[in-house]
Amino acid sequence: MATWTKDELNKIERADELEIAPLSGDDNTPRPPTTIWVVREGDDLHVRAFNGREGVWFRAATARHAGHITAGGVDKDVTFVEEDDPALNDRIDRAYRSKYGGFSDSYVDPMVADGARAATLKLVPR
Repeated sequence: MATWTKDELNKIERADELEIAPLSGDDNTPRPPTTIWVVREGDDLHVRAFNGREGVWFRAATARHAGHITAGGVDKDVTFVEEDDPALNDRIDRAYRSKYGGFSDSYVDPMVADGARAATLKLVPR
């Protein structure tokens, strides 16, 4: 399995936002990108859907488990891996609160709520 370089991890971690473009259902063309937040936990990158599992980009990402991301000057094809480990989700919650704590609670709180926790994806480079 491919891994992120330290440089890629650092650049993406420093970026406030990430553009995510899951592949469309019938071919290998990326859907229009959606701007979301990204956090780093160890040597892994994670994203969550603000609207939970019903979010449009999340449903597309979990249909094909492949797409493209852009953040911090890094453009990369990725695999989306669903995460549901409660201990990992607790660490990801802390990462969201740490990184985005300066933003309004109306944005941060939904990212650590049950709906978003259930829509957590690890980004794996391919």
